[in-house]
Formats: sequence, structure tokens, C-alpha cells
Amino acid sequence: MQADPFAFASLLAEQILKGEGVGKLPIDPKAFARAKDIEVVAKPTSSAGVSGMLVRSGNEFAIAYATHLENEGFENFSVGHELGHFFLPGHMDAVIPGGSGMHESRAGFNSKDRYEAEADRFSAGFLMPRFLFFPATETAGSGLAAIEALATLCKTSLHATAIRYAQCTREPVAVIISVGSRIDHCFLSEALKQASGIDRLRKHEAVPRGTATHAFNQDSNNVKKAARVEESCNLQDWFGGKRSLPIGEDVLGLGRYGKTLTVLHSIKLPDAEEEEDEAALIESWTPRFKR
Repeated sequence: MQADPFAFASLLAEQILKGEGVGKLPIDPKAFARAKDIEVVAKPTSSAGVSGMLVRSGNEFAIAYATHLENEGFENFSVGHELGHFFLPGHMDAVIPGGSGMHESRAGFNSKDRYEAEADRFSAGFLMPRFLFFPATETAGSGLAAIEALATLCKTSLHATAIRYAQCTREPVAVIISVGSRIDHCFLSEALKQASGIDRLRKHEAVPRGTATHAFNQDSNNVKKAARVEESCNLQDWFGGKRSLPIGEDVLGLGRYGKTLTVLHSIKLPDAEEEEDEAALIESWTPRFKR
């Protein structure tokens, strides 16, 4: 399996928190930055997609974060993203070469730029460090309700929390972000990644017809009004392959963010012994013909 090229960014964030003696959630990135003599200011943005800015003048730094979504979780993630540029090796010289200037960021797990992707992962690890977040996932429940509870605890956006949940939970789950008829991105938990017999979803792939998400996205008002549905489907509806398993499909419109969050959960994967028994049974039913 291919190693995660950005995992180090989350690990660095967690190491910084441990070094500061942080031991409980939520984590306030604005207060943390100010304690490091980094000025933090709220600033409405007129540039589409800009989530925050890092400003440098010699050895003085400031962070400005966009408020156009009116979402505390998004604002916290944006500040955490700029802290990533501040702390991650090589970032400062890359994003603000020359020692002074300004860098605009577009946080949100979509950028193909290495430095932006690393800063996103730093922010996720900073706001939801595994050593605090994983124990919380164990008692949060399942599906969208679990993600909502964790987002409230961490003061993070549902989008970022859902992705971090997929990265940290021991349960087989999938988190899918879609826009209209197309998949924007998909994150599988480690347990689901390890399952054989399923096909991976790819960016820009069509949302499968017949799913609750496909029906939900036919009406753009569902997204704008943050409507939600909780239905059941089959694992094959989303991933094809040979596994026919009933699963839960929770769908939520993300409002002004303009995207749809889907959480696939309650996936009862057979254990290795059950799979061996099933394979043996199929083998016993397979007719043999003499040549």
C-alpha cells in the first residue's frame, strides 16, 4: 500500500501540541498563534476561494482569516492552515520568499499544490490530534451523528471533521464530498481500505445513480438549505465489486460551502474466518466436469 505522503504534517502538529502540554479538546488556534506573538485578525475576503493569509515582515508575522462562510470551524481550520505554513519545514521560504510579503491560502483538501496540501494536513492534526481525537471517536456513535458530535467537541467544520474521522476511526467508513453529479473527493478509513473486493472511487467520477446522494444532489436547494437524509443502501451501489452488504448512507448539504457530505457507515465486513468459510462453500458448489 502506498504510504501517505502528508502524514508527517499531522504528526508534526501533534508533536507541537504535546510539547506545549495540550491535553484536551477543543484547541484554539487563534489563541495559540497569539501566544507565539503572531497577530490574528478576522478579514472578509473579496477574492473567491481565499480562506486565509499569512503576512510576514522580517521576524514579525500575522494571520488573517476569511469570515465569508460565517463558520467558526472553517475559520479555525484556516488559522490552523496558516500555522502549518509557519511551522512546517521549507514552507516559509516557499510561500513568502525574500523574508517579507503575503501569502494567500485556499484551505479545504482540494489543492494540488504540495505546500497547501501539507498545511491542510497540519491543520487537521493540530485541531484534531490523534492522541485526543481517537478516544473521542470511540464514544461518538456512528455515521453523520458521530461526526456532528466530534465537530461540536473540536469546534471544527463538518467537512474537516468527517475527513479526520475517516483517518482515525477503527470502523470501516467512507466519507464522500460531492458537487452536483460529480465526486469531489473520497476518504476511506483504514479498515475499509484493507477490505478486498471493492473498487476505489476517483475524483470527478459520477455519483452512482440509485444512491440517496444522487437523488439529493438533483435539487441544489438541498445543499443551500443544509437538508439531510439518512437512508440505507448496498456497498455495491457505491463501490461495485463482489461484496453485497447493507450499509447506512447519511447525506447532508453543506450550505454556503456548496458541497454535499456523504457518510457511508455501519459496514459489517466479514472477518477472515467467515471469508474462508464462504470461499470454501462457493468452491463446494462449483460444478466439476470431466474432460
